Amino acid sequence: MDYIKILSLLKSSSTSVKRGKLLHQKIVTLGLQSDINLSKNLINLYISCEDFHSAKLVFQNLENPLDITLWNGLIASYTKNQLFNEALDLFDKLLQFPYLKPDSYTFPSVLKACSGLGNLQYGQMIHAHLIKTGFLSDVVVASSVIAVYAKCDLFAYAIQLFDEMPERDIACWNTVISCYYQNGQFHKALQFFDKMKDLRYMPNSVTYTAAISSCARLLDIERGEAIHRELVNNKFMLDGFVSAALVDMYGKCGLLEKAKEIFEQIPAKSLVSWNSVISGYSLRGDSKSCIQLLQRMNKENMKPSSVTFSSLLMACSKSAQLQHGKFFHAYIIRNNILSDDFLNASLVDLYFKCGRVETAQNIFSKMAKNNVEAWNVMISGHVSAGYYLEALAIYNDMKLAGIKPDAITLTSALVSCSQLAALEHGKEIHKCIIDNKLESNEIVMGSLLDMYAKCGAVSEAFKVFDELPERDLVSRTTMIAAYGSHGQAFEALKLFNEMLHSNVKPDRIAFLAVISACAHAGLVDEGYQYFNLMVSGDGIQPSAEEYSCLIDLLGRAGRLREAYAILQSNLDTREDVELLSVLVSACHLHGELEIGEEIAKMLTQKDEDDPSTYVILAKIYASQNKWNEVRKLRLKMKELGLRKKPGCSWIEVDKRIQTFLADDKSFLLVDDVYQCLSLINSDVETYECLSIDSK
Repeated sequence: MDYIKILSLLKSSSTSVKRGKLLHQKIVTLGLQSDINLSKNLINLYISCEDFHSAKLVFQNLENPLDITLWNGLIASYTKNQLFNEALDLFDKLLQFPYLKPDSYTFPSVLKACSGLGNLQYGQMIHAHLIKTGFLSDVVVASSVIAVYAKCDLFAYAIQLFDEMPERDIACWNTVISCYYQNGQFHKALQFFDKMKDLRYMPNSVTYTAAISSCARLLDIERGEAIHRELVNNKFMLDGFVSAALVDMYGKCGLLEKAKEIFEQIPAKSLVSWNSVISGYSLRGDSKSCIQLLQRMNKENMKPSSVTFSSLLMACSKSAQLQHGKFFHAYIIRNNILSDDFLNASLVDLYFKCGRVETAQNIFSKMAKNNVEAWNVMISGHVSAGYYLEALAIYNDMKLAGIKPDAITLTSALVSCSQLAALEHGKEIHKCIIDNKLESNEIVMGSLLDMYAKCGAVSEAFKVFDELPERDLVSRTTMIAAYGSHGQAFEALKLFNEMLHSNVKPDRIAFLAVISACAHAGLVDEGYQYFNLMVSGDGIQPSAEEYSCLIDLLGRAGRLREAYAILQSNLDTREDVELLSVLVSACHLHGELEIGEEIAKMLTQKDEDDPSTYVILAKIYASQNKWNEVRKLRLKMKELGLRKKPGCSWIEVDKRIQTFLADDKSFLLVDDVYQCLSLINSDVETYECLSIDSK
């Protein structure tokens, strides 16, 4: 076999790795292993067969590899196959050859390896070398440097370098547009997309994919449809990436029929396109359609990924379809789908949303807990299920595990503090917010304001409110509610009136807050005025909540017949259990027997098994000294097997929360607590005796 024949066979695309090794053996036998041309083609053959170890051996056996194309080919192949460390090692060896210099074909591959590893220091070293040697004027090299800074999240450097480029190509524009997209600056990405077209650069598949994906994140359907029309008018050949981006955009914007139409037109459907259409149905909570799509994937031999199942599980979470969720969970186990952190988090979220807290806890116990996302889903899950004490305990465990909380963590933890009125815990989280420089995060600061408000720390709440960069409807309403709940009604009314004269229009929750503030302060006429303003001025039709607030307002002021007349005048409120319960409580407060008795009878007819009505009516009878009626009610409760639900309270001491139930003697330090209670009662009695004597 002669030289020409060996070279021809090495270049042949049909040559297998087995055949290549035979040719390699023949080359060695003929003593031609140092021939640059044969070695280059042999390396290319091994690389095409993904036998990188053999390619490396061929290269190492060359005594004087002084052809730069040999180095460039192997470095490029390493980078293309994500062997980034190998690419950089080979580049280091290249620099040791005194008579061989890297060229404009070497640097793009090396810089791509730096991007792949996120190795900023190496990338900066090459950048400095490029400035010295003048290679930065090469548009492809400069574009590769931009990509390094973008991959390392140094977007300002990437944009600066782009702005300084005397000449640009489409790859540069794509890098910058992708930069903005990856950084969440979707408006900027679209701005550069328009600028590129204005300068007569023709967008390609990468450009359109980034632009359409930006529209999807902004839910900008008009802009997305305009780009789609542009593609059609230009007769642009849609590849899998652009098609998948269009499916994703229409799905996220709620146009599932259009998304499905484009999806069905894709000749060779990639996993990305399947995931895009499933994600669309997932956002709608249509788990049934998601199951059908999974079945189609199986028929078309498309293997779903963990991303697929995360979307499928999200559909079940949104619709609280436990059975469908269990089906997907079983499929994952049965088919040995590799569960990553994101998929496990989706499973935890599913079981929380479906009320299966214990199952969610079991999954979390088996998860790797080395990232904040895993902890976030557990904390927020307990909060959504009303397990506030447990949520704070998990938050503390997370800190002990050395995981740094983010905005989502702190928001969930603050909600728990709000619900438990755990002020000391909340103050500690406030310090954490400052340490993590999250004071500009509107959601976090809104939660902090709500926490201080619900804990009764009105002055601290106002400090947070006063420092907010923008006071929106939610923050104003929270502050009004804080003032109203803690006896500062005039401050609440002042803030509400300021809102009326600003560009922030109050909603029903804001009206509820101000009417409630009036109720707490006994400002009946003002409260009634705001109620009428809500209905006639803003056209908000009152719901049970607004009527409840109005009844509470009138009830506290003793205007019980007026409140009862309002309920009786409306078909929707006439027999509403919650509203009647509010009014019967007001009757107990003012000792109104006639109306209280009438309402109580209505409530017991609706729900004979609710003990609270019997308890309130018994108290009304007791206030009127009708002890015989009290005895009858207690006998009836006994016959029905009803017991008053024990009251529950809690106290925060040294950042620990202790819960109590009425007559509960099972907790630690019970003797100390009851001894303290006895001392308090004794002091109260002594004070009362002294007050009587002084009179």
